[in-house]
Amino acid sequence: MEGQLTVYNYNGGPCYRCLYPVPPPPETVTNCSDGGVLGVVVGVMGCLQALEVLKIASGQKSSFGQQLLMFDAQDGRFRSIKLRAKQAGCVVCGETPTVTKLQDYESFCGSAATDKCRRLNLLSAEQRVSVQEYKSIVDCSTPHLLLDVRPEVEVDICHLPVSINIPLASLEDQKTEHIHLLKEKIREIKSQMCSKLEVPVYVICKLGNDSQKAVQLLEKMSGIELEHITVKDITGGLMAWANKIDQSFPKY
Repeated sequence: MEGQLTVYNYNGGPCYRCLYPVPPPPETVTNCSDGGVLGVVVGVMGCLQALEVLKIASGQKSSFGQQLLMFDAQDGRFRSIKLRAKQAGCVVCGETPTVTKLQDYESFCGSAATDKCRRLNLLSAEQRVSVQEYKSIVDCSTPHLLLDVRPEVEVDICHLPVSINIPLASLEDQKTEHIHLLKEKIREIKSQMCSKLEVPVYVICKLGNDSQKAVQLLEKMSGIELEHITVKDITGGLMAWANKIDQSFPKY
């Protein structure tokens, strides 16, 4: 729980591009929906921002030109650190700027200005099923395994009753107890099947991103650490299920 405040491009100080000339990879940027926002912290920082605006507008000196104020809400502490100086080679405010008008920032940053989670496309259409298709599988009582790869804290909020939970991190680390659980469940489903077909495993998460990563991991494990299985991702995850199948399912 923290907030930060500084004033860029003030009295010969650095601009934002001086400090961050290259945007981070889009997949590493957490949005507010996933990262979380604590309103009181936003309120504290907003009041401090308003104070700086009034000081600058009235001709007084800003307290945070080339200084970064950091607020640690957990410990209730403020501290200030000095930022590096304006960069002569900055493409925006340097000696020979090359950016002289507003850029297409969606193209530059590789993501749109939205709080919606960026959707990954790691799998082919054959490796995925829609929530409607999965609902038909459930309605037909077709033997299968539903694997929920969200963290346990999210599973405690809501989950489909037929699912088992093995977090993506546990699959990545191949934690023994979770791999053993997965093997047991696969054998259990196999015993319910009349044919010698591979056990179908459907993977779900909140929005359908982590589940795609899990499908890739499970496909590598199939026939090695695990019995041969057929693995598919449920497109859009539990939020698609809530929107298209069961409107009473909790959204978070």
